Amino acid sequence: MHHGTDLSTFSKEEEKENLKFILKHFEEIVIKLIEDEELNPVSQHLPPGSLESKLNLKLNSEGTNIETWIHEITQLALATPKTASKAFFNQLFGGRMPQAILGELLSVILNNSMYTYKAAGAQVGVEKEMVNWILNLLDWTSGNGTFVAGGSLANFKGMLMARDAKIPEAKDVGVNKVMRVYTSQDSHYSIAKNASFAGIGRENVVKIFTDEKGQMNMEDLENQILYDLSNGFTPLMINCTAGTTVLGAFDDINEASRIAKKYDLWLHVDGAYCGAVVLSPKYKFLIDGVEHADSFCFNAHKMLGTPLSCSLFFAKDEEQLYSSFSNEAEYLYQTDEDAYNLGKISLQCGRRNDALKLWTLWKQIGHHGIAKLVDRQFELAEYASSYVNNHADYEVFGEQPSISVCFNYKNINPRKLCTSLYENEISLVGYGQFNNDEFIRLVTVNTNLDRESIDEFFASMEEHAVAAFN
Repeated sequence: MHHGTDLSTFSKEEEKENLKFILKHFEEIVIKLIEDEELNPVSQHLPPGSLESKLNLKLNSEGTNIETWIHEITQLALATPKTASKAFFNQLFGGRMPQAILGELLSVILNNSMYTYKAAGAQVGVEKEMVNWILNLLDWTSGNGTFVAGGSLANFKGMLMARDAKIPEAKDVGVNKVMRVYTSQDSHYSIAKNASFAGIGRENVVKIFTDEKGQMNMEDLENQILYDLSNGFTPLMINCTAGTTVLGAFDDINEASRIAKKYDLWLHVDGAYCGAVVLSPKYKFLIDGVEHADSFCFNAHKMLGTPLSCSLFFAKDEEQLYSSFSNEAEYLYQTDEDAYNLGKISLQCGRRNDALKLWTLWKQIGHHGIAKLVDRQFELAEYASSYVNNHADYEVFGEQPSISVCFNYKNINPRKLCTSLYENEISLVGYGQFNNDEFIRLVTVNTNLDRESIDEFFASMEEHAVAAFN
């Protein structure tokens, strides 16, 4: 392999040898990372101010010799938070599914953009297969879907479609009415952010009260809609959440759909966190009524453990999907029919192939295996919940079924305890708030977790809490 800044053109044989060289070192780095993960499930804590002294992240005018380059990349990998370790309970993603990693690596090597069939070919068929399977699981008799770069953008697509369905001219001449979006006070922050992007405005997102379970209060929802109608506003959309960020609560989609139909509102279901229950016959009941929604999304990089990012968006009205996102571009759409030119229903133009990693996972373990991934997370959450419910030193918040287990231990400040666990390299777990309470939020979404991981978390947390706070 060439060194430094040598950018000589490679022959085919040199290209093959260089790729083999890179893959060999990639394998070595991955093995070191997995071995280190076993010994040190939480990476060394590096405060932001210490990065320059601990790692060489500097870029130079000249290149780096191969040995130094590999060493510094390895050190960077080992210093990065380990989101697949059995001590990672912090974010709403985690784990490492090897079958999905194969698809991710192949998508990088193939480097197709998914906007046209001419550029992506058979990979378009992969995406359409995933979309069609899930449309059937949603019990929709019409519709289409696409992969997007994260749940926030999936929610944005739903909001744009709602806007365009209510005021078709908005996409051409702009917004000329004061529109209102209704969502629970515990919904994802992207709803307000997206309203600012869509020309609706953050101040026109109406936060609906939630009950003690964290579910949107439907009586308050209907009262707010009636109030806005009487004051000349244009009610636009109801956003239901399938798995709120903190408690993991599920809004009542059936009741929301009744209200949406009554007042002619778009119904979007934000299932970014837990919408993958659509894949589980055992837990699909949590999104009963989703068949009445106008749009729906979920993140496969959460409950299914595929590498980031892998988010899916579905719309029941395919014609509206094209109307909102299609734009003629003769330089781009030159061959094949619209159904296979996926850029016509996409928010962006150039788009990486995020479908392949979910397809390789699904292809190997099947729908039954996918359902088991979902089911196991609820089972682990129930196991953790049983532990805290049966110990007097714990105070519990929220209810099951949920893959968020919320609690406090011995009245120790949860923010301080979580930070101390992180800084002392014991575990990564976060805290959350609901109403006036603050608590530790342990999530079981990491696909590498097992009961032993849960036991180890509580044992190490309790031991550290006693030593650090008593």
